Amino acid sequence: MSINGIEAGQAYAQALARKSEAAPATGGEGAPNFADMVRDVVETGMDAARASETAGIQAAAGQGELLDVVTAVANAELTLETVVAIRDQVVQAYQDVIRMPI
Repeated sequence: MSINGIEAGQAYAQALARKSEAAPATGGEGAPNFADMVRDVVETGMDAARASETAGIQAAAGQGELLDVVTAVANAELTLETVVAIRDQVVQAYQDVIRMPI
């Protein structure tokens, strides 16, 4: 499953909207705090991975359904791919800024 730039941008916008709804963190001039937004995206990814692990452990113990495991793993995979796509876009933007002539 591949994540394109549009999907990465949409995921970024959704994470930013969730962050601004929860508690508006601001930078120097009222702008959203990028570091907090990145932290929230990473925490969301970690939560998805933990849910996937929990579902797998429950299924192995005979307490969970296979469908729940598959759904949790797919969700964790999609979340990870989205985080990686966002990271790639941020790195690309940084490299573009570095290459700009002064």
